[in-house]
Amino acid sequence: MDVFSLTRSLVDIESITGNEEQIGDYLHALLGGLAARFGGTVEKMEVEPRRNNILACFGQPVVTLSTHLDTVPPFIPSREDDEFIWGRGACDVKGIIAAMICAAGRLLEGGVRNFALLFVVGEEKNSAGAFHAARHPRGSRFLINGEPTENRLAVGSKGALRYEIRATGRMAHSAYPELGESAIEKLLDALARIRAIPLPEDPVLGRSTLNIGQISGGRAPNVIPDFAEAALMFRLVGDPAPLREAVARAVEGLAEAREILCIPALKLGAMDGFETTVVAFTTDIPAFGGAWGEPYLIGPGSIHVAHTSEERVPKAHLVEAISIYETMVKRLLTA
Repeated sequence: MDVFSLTRSLVDIESITGNEEQIGDYLHALLGGLAARFGGTVEKMEVEPRRNNILACFGQPVVTLSTHLDTVPPFIPSREDDEFIWGRGACDVKGIIAAMICAAGRLLEGGVRNFALLFVVGEEKNSAGAFHAARHPRGSRFLINGEPTENRLAVGSKGALRYEIRATGRMAHSAYPELGESAIEKLLDALARIRAIPLPEDPVLGRSTLNIGQISGGRAPNVIPDFAEAALMFRLVGDPAPLREAVARAVEGLAEAREILCIPALKLGAMDGFETTVVAFTTDIPAFGGAWGEPYLIGPGSIHVAHTSEERVPKAHLVEAISIYETMVKRLLTA
């Protein structure tokens, strides 16, 4: 099985979050061929109608290789040059899927069993597939989760604390601002207070960060705005409680803060002989909740080009990742 052609085939199947059915069907058929040759099983685990996790087991799984099926928009078809494969999902996460499947093929050819492949829906939005899988464990003791880490083993992953901040006011003609109350001005004051919150640091994970990702509000330039809202996210490096308290104080009297999502920061396992890193992004690992075993995080490609119009994965990374996944499975099977 050629990892480059498989990566391109996967990239060329549009699988933006919510639309994972086609890529799930493709992988179900592909892994069905491996299962038929090597005495494995493949199943669709329905998460929602037309959205399925794909699980392939070869023996009783002790180690599970897992990553997600979905990508962010927009769809970008594949292309390649001498060094890279390009396109949406090239590094996040189609190249990782391809490397895991090629590693599985090598393991099976070498007589190795008792591992699984698990590909889940929805990581880019709410980890729906991982939460579903966590409710249906299969006894795996170790989980190798794939995300772009430049083939370095991530010993830490920042968490996320996401809010919607909403302010309300009173409409009036803009020529008479004293007759109204600007929701936008209240929101801006609340955001200024939030930006002034001292952000915690961790000796392994580094400094927490804040991104105000969306702002909207108002009716027209000549109308005092009666509503305004913003979406923001902290990247967590520790206990979220102090940040929660600080946000509540910051918006008091100005706006309402509604918590949308909280994913904890993680300290992860290392392994002798592997270069390590710390990543600032979140993964499906917290959603699995340990149900599929002790987690490890590693994969080809750079997160710096994921979610961009220049998304790509080095071909050398893909080849290296196959050997990395094969080595990790063999080691963990004897742990």
